[in-house]
Amino acid sequence: MPAYNEQDCIEKVVYSWTNFLKTKFPNDNTTLIVINDGSKDNTKVLLDKLLNEVTNLTVVHQKNGGHGNAVVNGYRKALELGSEYVFQTDSDDQFISEDFDKLWEKRAQSQFILGYREVRHDAGVRLFITKFLRGTISTVYGTFIMDSNIPFRLIKGTFLKKLMDQLPNPEPFAPNIFLSVMAKKSGQELFDIPITHKDRETGTVSIVKWNLWKVCIRSFKELLRFRLELNDKVKAIRA
Repeated sequence: MPAYNEQDCIEKVVYSWTNFLKTKFPNDNTTLIVINDGSKDNTKVLLDKLLNEVTNLTVVHQKNGGHGNAVVNGYRKALELGSEYVFQTDSDDQFISEDFDKLWEKRAQSQFILGYREVRHDAGVRLFITKFLRGTISTVYGTFIMDSNIPFRLIKGTFLKKLMDQLPNPEPFAPNIFLSVMAKKSGQELFDIPITHKDRETGTVSIVKWNLWKVCIRSFKELLRFRLELNDKVKAIRA
């Protein structure tokens, strides 16, 4: 779970997910990994406080590197801990933990499972980017993924390691998109399961600070460049 300037909801979200993990997996070793991406508000202070109160919480503080970088570092931390399964979500309180079961029940059928925001409560700029990326992936890669960048995904740990080994360098703006494409192309059934997406009640949306066309052009260039490497990447993953 990446977090940036979420002081108004971080405690609620952490308690929601850590309590869910304890209830869902009472006899298993689970942890919620929060990557604090250089927050400028009290997010760091609150997370450090929560560390003394919540037993199944892991916190990593880093310099601000953007949402994608925080996600990647969260995956790396999960792999470092030897996680059998890795689930990624966001800290903005727009998802509900109960939807996790929709993905979990499919785990024997796929090593990489995605939700998708059936009704999405986001700013128009973000909805446009999602549609743009969906069309780009369909055109460039000949594959359709409903919500390739969604922060609600379940991945088998051993499979995530293979994907991370093939992630483009330099690190892309939206690494989850590349992981989704590689998973789909390597033969995984992503399922695209509809999940609940709530209105954002607190915090700020960092993507709005970006110029819309800069985001789209950068993502398009990265995806187009990656097309030349994809076949070799998929072969390595399957091997």
